Amino acid sequence: MRKLLRGMVLTFFSLVFIYPFVIQIANSVKTDADAAANPLSPVPHPLSTAGFEKVFLGTDLPVWLGNSLVVTVIVTLGRVLLDSMAGYALARLRFSGRGALFGAIIAVMAVPGVVLFIPKFLVLNTLGMYDSYLALILPLIADAAGVFIMKQFFESIPVSVEEAARIDGAGTFRIFWSVVLPMARPALITLTILSFQNSWNEFPHTLVAVQDPALFTLPRGLADLVSGSLGGGTQFPLKLGAALLATLPVALIFVIFQRYFIRGANEGSEKG
Repeated sequence: MRKLLRGMVLTFFSLVFIYPFVIQIANSVKTDADAAANPLSPVPHPLSTAGFEKVFLGTDLPVWLGNSLVVTVIVTLGRVLLDSMAGYALARLRFSGRGALFGAIIAVMAVPGVVLFIPKFLVLNTLGMYDSYLALILPLIADAAGVFIMKQFFESIPVSVEEAARIDGAGTFRIFWSVVLPMARPALITLTILSFQNSWNEFPHTLVAVQDPALFTLPRGLADLVSGSLGGGTQFPLKLGAALLATLPVALIFVIFQRYFIRGANEGSEKG
């Protein structure tokens, strides 16, 4: 009976989380009239792909996808490299102010992102980077949470491994790149997934970084659609079809690397 009740509870909450996604898929293949009349029905009457046709032919979705892909790839690679280097420096190198620097990184994690909107805009505008790809990428290229994750993982690696490499004549960067970094594969995969997801879905930063529609990323473009930029009517199939296309890359990345993500979390907890 206990297992049955547990299964029923888990099934209920699974449906609660999954049902909105089911509604999103269903409404993306409905007609405008059907979606407006029966928005919560998971069965389309009739089945229609007009929403996806409007997405590709009546919006700038290809431009948004291209911008999101460029920004996401560069930001993800930058975060993996810079966060891991910063994490290793904080975990292993001894220098003056190391504790204060790490404390500042923790403090940054506690600051709500909305508080930084105006300072971000002022900095970008003053440096002449506003309304450019550089404005979309540079402020996101490193992440305090990523530095924290990598630092904690590097501290779980035995120092004896690095000492053996140092005896063999390896320098600090060689030890980091050839010895420690390969051992941090679980943390790197976790950081890659989180960085890809966060940068792909990043919306608030684009509000203060760009105004040119040619530089809109996918979340910014979808927000423009939801705000009714295409005229009257609900246009649920168009909006939810575009949202579905935006959701798929992140979902596929997580499904593909899920076992590595879970394995990395388990290994990190065991080493901790």
